[in-house]
Amino acid sequence: MAGGPARDAAVALSSHHPKLSVGCHIVLVDGTPTLKAFELGTLVDDRAANRPSFRNSLGGFAARAMAGRLDPEQVEAEATAQIRILQAQGTRITHFDTHKHTHVFPPILPPLLRAAKACGVCALRNPFGLRLPFSLADLRKRPSLCKRFLEVRLLSGFAAGFRRKVSQSGLRTPDGSLGVVSTGALDLELFEAIMDSIPDGTWEFVCHPGYSDAELATIQTRLQQSRQRELEVLTSVAAREALGRRGIQLISYREL
Repeated sequence: MAGGPARDAAVALSSHHPKLSVGCHIVLVDGTPTLKAFELGTLVDDRAANRPSFRNSLGGFAARAMAGRLDPEQVEAEATAQIRILQAQGTRITHFDTHKHTHVFPPILPPLLRAAKACGVCALRNPFGLRLPFSLADLRKRPSLCKRFLEVRLLSGFAAGFRRKVSQSGLRTPDGSLGVVSTGALDLELFEAIMDSIPDGTWEFVCHPGYSDAELATIQTRLQQSRQRELEVLTSVAAREALGRRGIQLISYREL
């Protein structure tokens, strides 16, 4: 996140790992813009008196986007600014995605593609996945996933248009994403179930590993303890063996 408080630390860390694929996580909702408020009239919350901020509600953002009430030039300008900030610090940006997957909405995608092309970024996340990346039994055991599953199913209607626009832009994207539905609930059993569902092709596994520490406790996010659990799952010997048994090759956006 170009406007995130940990940006400088992340840039410094990535500079020590030159083979790491680093993406710009473009923020258009629930965060602080990098441009001035008067440049982003349709994107910012005009009730925020102290400093400009994006609106917190993804539902509100979606409604405004689909109603044509978000200026695409403002979206493009803010996305360009965020990418340029990271590039100016020496980071090679291999791809982009968006906070809360706001680029699933058709009016938002084209200005983001233009911003990426202008900045020399040649790939992006495909946020659309399989209709059911694990069994109904897995879903029944974890009723908390049902809402996310229904949301993903509802948004899947935008998938064909997404692929068409990305293809026309000349940018690259994987065949889709896995792990979106399991956000916040990932354990080894669910990880293996998702791995079992992967068809031929190139798929991005969306995850949120991290450390549940005092710094994270100050951030408004539902993903607190789950970050530590995901880190343990993803770095486990069992996860590596699960990938090996299924012949799954790990790559990054550099190899896409």
